[in-house]
Amino acid sequence: MKDNATDPLIDVAQLKVGMFIHLDLGWMSHPFPLSSFKLSSEDQLLVLRRLGLKQVRWSPGKSELPDEAPPAPAVVERSNPALSPEQQQKDAHRKALAAQREALSLCERQYAEAAAAFKNIVDLVPRAPVNSRDQSTALVSALLDKMLVEGDLNIRLLNEGAGDRGTAHALNVSIISLLLGRAFGLGREEMMDLGVGALLHDIGKLELPPRLRHRDESFTSAESQVYQTHVVKGVALAKQMDLAAGPLLVIAQHHENADGSGFPQRINVDRMSAASRIVALVNRFDGLCNPLLVSKAMTPHEALSLMFAQGRNRFDATMLNAFIRMMGVYPPGSTVQLTDDRYALVVAVNSSRPLKPRVMVHDAKVSREEALIVNLEDHPDLGIRRSLKPGALPRASLDYLSPRARVAYFFESVAATPSGEVSV
Repeated sequence: MKDNATDPLIDVAQLKVGMFIHLDLGWMSHPFPLSSFKLSSEDQLLVLRRLGLKQVRWSPGKSELPDEAPPAPAVVERSNPALSPEQQQKDAHRKALAAQREALSLCERQYAEAAAAFKNIVDLVPRAPVNSRDQSTALVSALLDKMLVEGDLNIRLLNEGAGDRGTAHALNVSIISLLLGRAFGLGREEMMDLGVGALLHDIGKLELPPRLRHRDESFTSAESQVYQTHVVKGVALAKQMDLAAGPLLVIAQHHENADGSGFPQRINVDRMSAASRIVALVNRFDGLCNPLLVSKAMTPHEALSLMFAQGRNRFDATMLNAFIRMMGVYPPGSTVQLTDDRYALVVAVNSSRPLKPRVMVHDAKVSREEALIVNLEDHPDLGIRRSLKPGALPRASLDYLSPRARVAYFFESVAATPSGEVSV
């Protein structure tokens, strides 16, 4: 993938249908599904002009313009025949690394903007509940605009979380729930209900003492009962926000289990809405990966294994199987050993190829800052031998891979991520 940062700038007034452009904006700052795309209509040009931008970057090589002189000189990088094969390889590595960093940076900027939007939503709940509902709808709509695109999406591990655990949990549950809803082919209205419900599923915790907002094994029976009231309190807040029936059911049922062992109503799978079944499943997964005490955290692979082995009765079986397929046998954040005995960190998974994730490999010959992500799909002879806890890694691999104490996820278009052969 070409490094977009070197693409030439062009005045917005000179843009034409057929140009492939890049918007260096926060993803909620424009209405387009992606930040890089080919202009296909005059309406898109009109929207761009209304954004108030003076210039944007464009890729001449990806554009399809009529046979006419281009409005701006194209900057085309060509391989220098004077370079040695080793220098050419280093140049290719540099470009691939820049593209890799840009793809991750875009995900992290989007996540940070979504986190800021969610914190604003939470601040509005007590003093302007209806406004908070409108902001929630806008955030979920923005997520869907970016997510409901042609082609596959990667589930991406981020370097940085949202800061506070509550925000990270809300975003993780929302994003993964929406991806699972997408896998089931839910329509826009169903996805909106699912997304808003997932985003606000724990909203009732605002009315609990801070110490009791996160379930702890040390809770007394009385403290556990107080903790469980966050569901009823959440439903009450949802009614003040005038939420629709769909997201309200998610808030009411996100701790129910398929076998009737959940709370507060102890209903079974037949009485749970489809969206509630999705959120209950994802909520449990993120709770196992990101518990209150980091020392209790499971790797994403361990969490999936536990849910499959011990919790099959707790979840809708069809949804659990689809969830495991989507997240991959080795979800992002898993530390693994490859079939060639090297250690690696799973950083992204394409749900259509769950056994072949993208990994960062510990290579003593390459500094961590220069490490390229390896797409195992491009290497038929290389795979994953086993998953292991970070503490079981050799010290050098642990320092190099730096697995996160808490995992945070986002999504990225497969088409927008670096590809191609790299030295492994």
